[in-house]
Amino acid sequence: MGMTITEKILARHSGRGHVGPGENVWVDVDVLMTHDVCGPGSIGVFHEHFGADAKVWDRQKVVIIPDHYIFTADAMSQRNVLLVREFARQQELPYYYDPDFVTGDGMPRPYADPRKTPYRGVCHAVLPEEGHTRPGEIMLGTDSHTCTAGAFGQFATGVGNTEAGFVLGTGKLWLKVPPTMRFVFEGDMPDYLMAKDLILTIIGQIGVDGATYCAMEFAGETVEALNIEERMTLCNMAIEAGGKNGVVAADEVVESFVRGRTDKPYEIVGNDADATFAAEHLFRTDRLEPTVARPHSPQNRATARELAGTRIDRAYIGSCTGGKLTDFVAAARILAGRECKIETFIVPATVAVDAALDDERVNGKSLRQIFVDAGAQIGPAGCAACLGGPHDTFGRANAAIRVISATNRNFPGRMGSKEAEVFLASPLTIAATAVTGVVTDPRDLLGS
Repeated sequence: MGMTITEKILARHSGRGHVGPGENVWVDVDVLMTHDVCGPGSIGVFHEHFGADAKVWDRQKVVIIPDHYIFTADAMSQRNVLLVREFARQQELPYYYDPDFVTGDGMPRPYADPRKTPYRGVCHAVLPEEGHTRPGEIMLGTDSHTCTAGAFGQFATGVGNTEAGFVLGTGKLWLKVPPTMRFVFEGDMPDYLMAKDLILTIIGQIGVDGATYCAMEFAGETVEALNIEERMTLCNMAIEAGGKNGVVAADEVVESFVRGRTDKPYEIVGNDADATFAAEHLFRTDRLEPTVARPHSPQNRATARELAGTRIDRAYIGSCTGGKLTDFVAAARILAGRECKIETFIVPATVAVDAALDDERVNGKSLRQIFVDAGAQIGPAGCAACLGGPHDTFGRANAAIRVISATNRNFPGRMGSKEAEVFLASPLTIAATAVTGVVTDPRDLLGS
């Protein structure tokens, strides 16, 4: 019996010729990532079980990226950064992306210029930029959206602090092989749709538990035509359907990206011709519409036209899901020459994306100028309000307001106040809504 991409990767990393859904295997890990939220806990588990002076199993395979609670004067958040920084120093880790936001006396120095430090931005977007995502590998991270890296044809999933502490000491983990659900999108992508619309359509159809502990494979003509950033959006939100991992088969798009960022060897893995899938869902992309998830769940699907006229107080474009260059180019298509009617926040996922706001142009203007002219506020690269954070977090919802956001979750309190209502949508739909102040189908402003 043939194997899927996910099954093949797990088989190869467990030294077995074949694995099937439900089997438990010890796998060798290629990359372990942690950050300022879960890093201290994972480090604590590591030292507790392997000793105060223990060394990680492989310095080259540990990546630490503070990104969640860094642009803040909150002392406890800054303490987390100090803890992971000290661990990286003791372990001599080459892949620690230090925000350097704390002065020598330990007092916080918030809002430092990230472009003058080794800091790079949100972990899920930084990992690809820095060459840590490679086809055929296994990446584990102490963040549920580690599944983003499945866009590069690898097995990537989130783990808890206990698992991460064990991996830090051994480089191995006991995993159950997930069955694979396949989601096929056929046809050309209309210019008013984005990957966010595709994944919200899936979650709206199967529910937030519809892919529980399954590999979600995205395929078809539409997916093959997507750039790498849009593929990352699809895989990023696999966890919102309960998925163990998301994956897209590696191809020339992936290879071109990866080879430009690392010279480490890798091996592309594809489905066997007789691979078996637990389920297969087929979509005609040209029949889909701009999609919105209403509060308070990613599965509360509606079309933008069904919600037309719904009052919104704030628009937010950013995060690992919606803060990539492709997302901002899309938003600029709408915002160019227009003004925002509501408070609008722009938060790049990485320092590189932030810099690209000055270089990338739409209608002859830089993205940054378009956003400034439209009246949007541009924040430093990072997770910012996606995970709420302390009250001084950029873009945090500190009151009972309605937010339309390019982030991945809209649970109560996710972006700050538990009274806030968060709608999820694509950057195109969000930009259109920012201009009108009510939920707006982007086709109304694109002329499609």
